[in-house]
Amino acid sequence: MLSIVIPIHNEEPAILPLYDRLTQVLERINKPYEIVFVDDASTDRSFDLLANLVETDSRLKVVRLRRNFGQTPALAAGFDQAQGEVVISLDGDLQHDPEDIPTLLEKIDEGYDIASGWRKNRVDNALTRKIPSRIANWMMARISGVDLRDFGTTFKAYRAEILKDIRLYGELHRFIPALASIYGAKIAEVPIRNVPRPSGGSHYGLSRTFHVLFDLITLKFILSYFTRPMHFFGKLGLATTTCGGAILGWLAIHKLSGREIMIEHGPLMLAGSLLLLAGLILFNTGLLGELIMRTYFESQGRRIYAIREIRCGNASHVKRNKG
Repeated sequence: MLSIVIPIHNEEPAILPLYDRLTQVLERINKPYEIVFVDDASTDRSFDLLANLVETDSRLKVVRLRRNFGQTPALAAGFDQAQGEVVISLDGDLQHDPEDIPTLLEKIDEGYDIASGWRKNRVDNALTRKIPSRIANWMMARISGVDLRDFGTTFKAYRAEILKDIRLYGELHRFIPALASIYGAKIAEVPIRNVPRPSGGSHYGLSRTFHVLFDLITLKFILSYFTRPMHFFGKLGLATTTCGGAILGWLAIHKLSGREIMIEHGPLMLAGSLLLLAGLILFNTGLLGELIMRTYFESQGRRIYAIREIRCGNASHVKRNKG
């Protein structure tokens, strides 16, 4: 079974054309399917149109959020409601062509866990969208170690068990492949068509670049230090404690030699004291992080590994861990 998850916010002109094109493609695929629209508190008639469609199509589900939470929470809500073994997400503004769905499914059938769309020929503005996107994608690939050229597109296909391993917060939906790589997900990139938005304007602008930068810092920490936060805070704590201790030690030697350090080196002594204190705080932060992570995994019954397959005698089966 396929689940199509579509987050929308004020997409009234695109809903009916998108629904018609989607159903045509999905009928040709000849597999059971459901379409899950997530209305992120639209202020136009988007929800009314979807509510009317639900009355005529039992394969359609509409989730209406209480307020405008943003794209990542809307996708998370859709993923939680999806019942299919394969989940496909795409935007609701008709910039993603439903005709590319079979191409994504081909990669899933080949054994990949994620088939990620790649807008090879983007139609966006070069200055405000293309260039910042290329820089961001290059940075994401270097930080995550996942060789994708287009992290930003929502148009992706996932095996459902992969999504169960991932919890989305903030604006981390674009990093699902990177987060899934923690559990050894096999990821393929598929060229998709990128067509101009038929009506309305984009909900994103150049300012989103700063959000991506902040998310990259979060992603780097999650990928490298999620289960060992002391390795991150401990390094910083060791560096600052060493610097602060060295400064205070040097000043102590001067003091023992009879020199007046408060007058000659007052600011330096203050800096050394602050560095030493900061180092101790970082060490304590690392220790608290270690305790929190252990509590998290043990209380949730989660594991720090994911099993792809277990073979016993002549039988084999796939077993994914729950976290």
